[in-house]
Amino acid sequence: MLTLVVEANEELGQLWCNHLERQGGKPVLVTSENAAIEALRFGAFDVLILDLMMPGASALAICDLATYRCPDIAIIVVTSSSFFSDGSIFELIPNARGFLHAPVLPDDLAALVEHYGRGKPPKSA
Repeated sequence: MLTLVVEANEELGQLWCNHLERQGGKPVLVTSENAAIEALRFGAFDVLILDLMMPGASALAICDLATYRCPDIAIIVVTSSSFFSDGSIFELIPNARGFLHAPVLPDDLAALVEHYGRGKPPKSA
């Protein structure tokens, strides 16, 4: 499963990617909004993992582009904020499939990626 990981903290993003690789996934890590846009312009992804409160980035714009470029993409939102704890994120991001409160255990993240990415033909890198 080809997964785009958008996380400003490169060490954390790499930790998630390493875990997803060990589970058989194909993660691609980007650390900025511009890098996410470039990745989405030139690649098709099964799953998007996104830090909702990434500094200097519009997470909703990234989600909109991801949904436009990959209509079936499953979006997993990670945040340390309690602002969307009412579930309203699922109204703002139609392809949102999961909402995890940081800190996130890599096993939990991998389980969501596996669950929501399953049943789709794998995209090639």
